[in-house]
Amino acid sequence: MKTKKSDLIRVFVKGGILAPANMLKIMGISAALGNKYVMFGSRQDVLFPAVDKSTEEIKELFSNLPIDYEIGSDQSVYQNIVSSYAAVNIIETTNWVKEDTYHYIINNFDYLPKLKINIVDPVQSLVPLFTGELNFIASTEDNYWYLYIRDPRKGNQLECWPRLIFSQDITKVAIALEELFLKYNPYSISELFLILRNQMRVNYREISEPLKFPVNSFPKYEGLNGGFNNQFWLGLYWRNNQFAIDFMSAACRLCQDTNIGKINVIPWKALLIKGIKSNERIRWEKVMGKFGVNDRHSALELNWHLPVLDKNALELKQYLVRELDQLDISTHGLTFTIRTKRNMYLFTSIVIEENEKLGGGYDVLYAKNFDPNNTTYITYASDVKKEMLPALLIELSKMYFRQLVPEKQATNTTEQEPTKATKKINQSYQCSNCLSIFDKRYGDSLAGIAAGTSFEELPTGYSCPVCGGPKSDFGLMEN
Repeated sequence: MKTKKSDLIRVFVKGGILAPANMLKIMGISAALGNKYVMFGSRQDVLFPAVDKSTEEIKELFSNLPIDYEIGSDQSVYQNIVSSYAAVNIIETTNWVKEDTYHYIINNFDYLPKLKINIVDPVQSLVPLFTGELNFIASTEDNYWYLYIRDPRKGNQLECWPRLIFSQDITKVAIALEELFLKYNPYSISELFLILRNQMRVNYREISEPLKFPVNSFPKYEGLNGGFNNQFWLGLYWRNNQFAIDFMSAACRLCQDTNIGKINVIPWKALLIKGIKSNERIRWEKVMGKFGVNDRHSALELNWHLPVLDKNALELKQYLVRELDQLDISTHGLTFTIRTKRNMYLFTSIVIEENEKLGGGYDVLYAKNFDPNNTTYITYASDVKKEMLPALLIELSKMYFRQLVPEKQATNTTEQEPTKATKKINQSYQCSNCLSIFDKRYGDSLAGIAAGTSFEELPTGYSCPVCGGPKSDFGLMEN
């Protein structure tokens, strides 16, 4: 019987952080439901089928596991909290953002959010920054965070909260914003700020500089690698996103035997284990060998985003990887997505999607500057046959490498000037310094600008309400 998304149980692993004992219990539940594997979702959750099982039977299996779950992942009501906890002590991170920082904030969430919430470090590149609807991003000031709001009802445009938010206040701000999002029509960022200022006391701090983050800097997240403090970390990836329960159970027990307190799930649908002592490496190599686990996939295999349980998408990826491998092409630094739903929010450099309106071929798009954090996508080819896709991806990869800038310049703070074609259809303008948005539908109540005022009608002395940048620093955006 073919498994459908409506058959899936989704286990919410807050921040992608889980004790080995609890992961072992999840493996036991999946095995009790007749499965031989589990899958990982792009929001650091654990997924597995529950075919022909009643809700009561499933509840009984979860009765001794203090973790939230949801039945039927295609009808998700609740959302997992994503964090970049896994990056600490593996790659470069903001110096004040430690593992305890994430634990403190995530533990304050004693409810299951309905909005997607990200708690991330901008220096690391293991976890995407803006895939949440509420994206709390660490600043350079200790215990203060930027908040970037991405509202799907407003075209997924990113808007920066006018102030930095203290760590202790993140949860109550998230609760208040969720209530406003779910009950009312979309507000402008200025209106939301005023509403919360009247509702509650929040420890704010002025934004002294725009958010900076690396561009196209993707770390290797697979294999047994050296880390900090003479310890190692192990990243594991499966081509088909089916992680064998037998191996997973053995890995959990080995974590318990070697005093590893946490297992991490990362958004690339992979598993990561930190804190492996040098004298324990051989035990991990033996357990991987025993279960035939490959930890050295081709770089062409990694950095793909595929929808869960989509056989056609998986087969297309496998075809493209085979073809590109034969041609000895490098795609390091690029991410790829096979999109099957038009309303999917993307974090990717290159998009491949079926062209439903034309002859059944494929469209190929790429993010502006090949930056996956950029929500503007440019069509490279339309309605092309499957056999043409490898050549097109090679052309795009060469274009990407030609436009690379030196590493010391590779930080993202500004947007390029839009094209003339874009200007004709744009309604919104974005600050190139802090990504704050002026939308004429909402105006700017903090500056006394009424809703319906066009950008051209703004006074010449108008400045960004977040960073104070002049009107000239705003650029047109697509609606």
